[in-house]
Amino acid sequence: MRHELKIDDRTLSYMDFGGPGRPLLALHGGMSEALAFAGLAEALGDRWRVIAPDQRGHGASDRAPDYRREGYVSDAVALLDHLGLDAPVALLGYSLGGLNAYHLAASHPDRFSALIGVDATVEIRIPTGPNWFDFLGGLPYTAPTREELLAAAGPAAAPFIADAVRPLPDGSGWRLAYHPQDMLDSIRACAGDHWDAWLASTCPALLVHGTRSRALTRPVADAMTTRRPKTSYTPLDGDHFVPFTDPEGFHAAVGTFLATL
Repeated sequence: MRHELKIDDRTLSYMDFGGPGRPLLALHGGMSEALAFAGLAEALGDRWRVIAPDQRGHGASDRAPDYRREGYVSDAVALLDHLGLDAPVALLGYSLGGLNAYHLAASHPDRFSALIGVDATVEIRIPTGPNWFDFLGGLPYTAPTREELLAAAGPAAAPFIADAVRPLPDGSGWRLAYHPQDMLDSIRACAGDHWDAWLASTCPALLVHGTRSRALTRPVADAMTTRRPKTSYTPLDGDHFVPFTDPEGFHAAVGTFLATL
């Protein structure tokens, strides 16, 4: 189920959950990886073949020179080409992956039959002063033991990264599933107005929204739905992490929309 391809001497790792169904390319959020969609793949069953890369700098994929939209988009196109998926496929993205999906659908409209954005906004402002991601600045990438790596993160961040640690290949210690500096660079590269990308694609779309999310506010979600033709809206009671706090609701929303295609 796990495979890889080479892009400019970098390894891009991806999960192909298989099955006879139609392809669904799924892009995970920041500081996450392809396995985040294992539950979705199971819920969709044989109707859809979920293909999910560990996006650049995440999971088992190599670090990249930069984390701008163009790089994320080109990696996804390279994966589609590698798999020989020439006919339009469905596209889903959560958070960072949603932003990447908007740009991917905008720049390659002929490659996608549908677009699903999951709590991914088009207006990203990074204020000066303290931010939620500041903990990354003091987070080590490796440590001799798993416990030391979690302890270095501190009690507030340790639960957040607990599923993102893994042993080093040579057995000398443990590492995160991403380099903290890469994640800081990726977050900062998201800043800006992405309305043009959201409005550029014309395929059927679904916006799944955690109604208590601070990442995607209700006014922006409403505007995204009304301003883009052929866009439907599914609110779920939860915050930005609603795909994981309400997986049944998330899976049902995605499955119901895909059934209309």
